[in-house]
Amino acid sequence: MATTEDPRADIDSTAEWRRQLYEAKPERQGELFSTISGLENEPLYTPDNSALDYERDLGYPGVYPFTRGVYPSMYRGQLWTMRQFAGFGTAEETNARFRYLLDHGQTGLSTAFDMPTLMGHDSDHPRSLGEVGREGVAVDSLDDMQTLFAGIPLDGVSTSMTINSPAAMLLAFYLCVGEEQGVARERLRGTIQTDILKEYIAQKEYIFPPEPSMRLVVDMIEFCAEEMPLWHPVSISGYHIREAGSNAAQELAFTLADGFAYVEACIERGLEVDDFAPRLSFFFNAHLDFFEEIAKYRAARRIWARELRERYGARNPRSWLMRFHTQTAGVSLTAQQPEVNIIRTAIEALAAVLGGTQSLHTNSFDEALALPTEHAVKLALRTQQVIAHETGVVNTIDPLGGSYYLEELTSRLEAEAYDYFERIRSLGGVVAAIKENFFQREIADASFRYQGEVEQRQRIIVGVNRYQSADEQHLELLKIDPALEQKQIARVQALRARRDSGEVERALAALKRDAAVEDRNLMRPIIDASKAYVTMGEMCDALREVWGVWRETPVF
Repeated sequence: MATTEDPRADIDSTAEWRRQLYEAKPERQGELFSTISGLENEPLYTPDNSALDYERDLGYPGVYPFTRGVYPSMYRGQLWTMRQFAGFGTAEETNARFRYLLDHGQTGLSTAFDMPTLMGHDSDHPRSLGEVGREGVAVDSLDDMQTLFAGIPLDGVSTSMTINSPAAMLLAFYLCVGEEQGVARERLRGTIQTDILKEYIAQKEYIFPPEPSMRLVVDMIEFCAEEMPLWHPVSISGYHIREAGSNAAQELAFTLADGFAYVEACIERGLEVDDFAPRLSFFFNAHLDFFEEIAKYRAARRIWARELRERYGARNPRSWLMRFHTQTAGVSLTAQQPEVNIIRTAIEALAAVLGGTQSLHTNSFDEALALPTEHAVKLALRTQQVIAHETGVVNTIDPLGGSYYLEELTSRLEAEAYDYFERIRSLGGVVAAIKENFFQREIADASFRYQGEVEQRQRIIVGVNRYQSADEQHLELLKIDPALEQKQIARVQALRARRDSGEVERALAALKRDAAVEDRNLMRPIIDASKAYVTMGEMCDALREVWGVWRETPVF
């Protein structure tokens, strides 16, 4: 009987496998095999097409360059902080949501503020009309912050606050609440976002021009280095850059470039890098391109460690650590078939965990339509708990480390980031590049490309451009009572009526005087003003008077 020799016996390389076997069957047509960032993927990764140097690129968890994680034991020692973003209405409503989340197993608080607060306006300002408490909690003064954290001991919880231009005022309010509870400022734990550079790049919630805004960020970093050693004074945020339409490579590069700009500004102030760098933190997006997201986090750790050690001369290993919070991608949520968002969020959260995040927020399935209901936010929290306790992914550190594909993708994203760093340097740095609209154009172009791929069905979004459903079910949505706006307006006006107006005027005069002098740290006059119940809007108006405001040149 004649026998046919198996042609596979002669395959001894990736190229030979591809030529003899893979190319014999056509690939699926119409859909892209590249990552969202546009990086082309080989059909198979092996030692032939993945250059991996174990000691250089990987190493060990808790050891430079920290590709495999910032701590030696990672989740075998301690799980990530489950920190669900929350805030709506007045301080009373958000305090109730905080308590609900803590009762259901949340391990850290994360505060969302409404648009007037984010933009430095009090609730009774004309520009606040219709926005008070709509997309976050309204906080006008220390009085509101006292209510927001009533009954929540600040020495027993870590708190994150997502606010940027008025971040110094909110930090001062929080510090004052801690002192009233008997918690010294050096014992307060948490993070305030303070990342003003990404506001100019992506989110657009800026008030002042870049230079005085950077001064205020450095004031906060300097103050916290001296007086709040457990507090992260800035969370350098790629999340909003990604939500604005960037791809993963841009999110990685632009976020790190912002971080380097803060480091350089602090060094220029005269601070020693090891005095402040250990308290810098980061905030990344978790999108749906599973392996690209994991590679992004690993590349970020490696780049930050290298640059802090080699470029900025940090000698304390804690300065080399990139610790980051992650939030699943709001931009990936769909209004169509919203229950499918539960699946998207679970996959994104898994990527964040496998990428080694230190804390995590999982979006609720109804957030494409409204702020989340208690039911939806509980499911989002349960998603994290299932990953932590039922999947086994926490049982070993960096379980995907050594994957030919993942390691190659990590190195390629790293290279993409360095290409961007060089382009930013050639423009004169981050602030100069912002004024040239460099970041804004790059993000707009990436967003345009992605949308084109979706519209041409090269990238499939379930329920949107394939597998649509005609019988969408009605969801019960959270509705903010319009009466809460008037309640908050009455609250801030009553505060103004009962406080010591002379003390308020003295505090505002001191703030304006110090703001006009370059070498004055503004945290102390802001704290003094907070204790006099000067409102956040009044303090921002005082700084507007000294510094002016920023107007961006639009990019089309």
